[in-house]
Amino acid sequence: MNRTILHCDLNNFYASVECVKNPELYGKPVAVCGSVEDRHGIVLAKSQAAKLCGVRTGDTVAEAKRKCSGIIIVRPDFNSYFVYSEAVRKIYGRYTDLIEPFGMDECWLDVSGSEMLFGTGEHIADEIRNAVKIETGLTISVGVSFNKVFAKLGSDLKKPDAVTVISRENFREKIWPLSADTLLWVGRRTYKTLQKYGINTIGDIASAHPSFLRKLLGKNGLDLWLYANGEDRSPVSHKDMKITAKSVGRGITCMESLVCISEAERVIAELCTKVSENLRREHLIATAVQLSVKEDNLNVQQYSLPLDFPTHNAKELYNTAIYLLTQKHIWKGDIRAVTVRAFNLIYEKSIQQLTIDYDIARHDKIESIDGTMSEIRRIYGKNTVFTGSRLFGTKIPTGKTEHQVLPSSFNRSI
Repeated sequence: MNRTILHCDLNNFYASVECVKNPELYGKPVAVCGSVEDRHGIVLAKSQAAKLCGVRTGDTVAEAKRKCSGIIIVRPDFNSYFVYSEAVRKIYGRYTDLIEPFGMDECWLDVSGSEMLFGTGEHIADEIRNAVKIETGLTISVGVSFNKVFAKLGSDLKKPDAVTVISRENFREKIWPLSADTLLWVGRRTYKTLQKYGINTIGDIASAHPSFLRKLLGKNGLDLWLYANGEDRSPVSHKDMKITAKSVGRGITCMESLVCISEAERVIAELCTKVSENLRREHLIATAVQLSVKEDNLNVQQYSLPLDFPTHNAKELYNTAIYLLTQKHIWKGDIRAVTVRAFNLIYEKSIQQLTIDYDIARHDKIESIDGTMSEIRRIYGKNTVFTGSRLFGTKIPTGKTEHQVLPSSFNRSI
């Protein structure tokens, strides 16, 4: 069956909502920025006027002000953004129930079964665009194509407030000359890898041998070859479909940089507790842990390790995260932000294979204690009981070889 897929992208979403709330901001350079005091002082979204001044998402507040002296800084109001996002999705729902979110401000729509009622995909896109503008004051860019990847690419080609059609007949002409990093799922590292082998455009990906791309990038390489050749066949999910989480993570940007392992231990312990509670709530267990560390120079390092046995208890997540910090991370600067993520998730009642040397009795003991603590926090409050690692740690300065020593809490018996 020939499909008609739309990708609807709300233009400059956060900044546009702020302009709708306060019409005096219309036409002015506006940037929605996080709190400088909480060390989140970067541009989250910018108005079209600010964009024309060179302001970019991710700029610091200071950089935005240097680029545009008259820029108006607004604090984010996520409750309002959620309300507007839901209002726009209700408009989408008039045309189809196959609506798959891609963040708060983007959605794919499959309107294949709606064309007999409402006209072509391009006509539906124009109707939706006009309805969103009239009813919410926001604008959207819409890509219309025969698959999700090209629909997403179409919405990026012309902004703001526009419709772009990419068909089976014209996609080679429109898409293949574009830079390879404009293709969905081609990130910065993947693009650099492709460039080393002379693959600079989407057309280059399409003409490369699929076995070479698979060898170079694994399964992702083969997927990119299919996408570039218009062979994406992934479906658009139903609007009520509940997607099982592939990972659960919690992160924090610290008010003051972490300068030693004892400080990092306490932060990681708190993050692992929150990850554990999320996993328990969803009846999931993790088979691997990832630790992300952002230094003061904004350099980010990520480390991951499979667990000896799947778990959702905070102690075992914490032990693995601390191992990654002490054995894998090389301290080159103070730590600004930390994220702990449990991934490769499975349902808690899944049957698991034990290794011969795994101490299942100790695991069960930890699980019993951690589960009891979690239940106490659920009933009586999150600060009623917590682990000693939130109070004590191993104070080892950074920049010295001793930081590679495991903290005392790592092998401490429960």
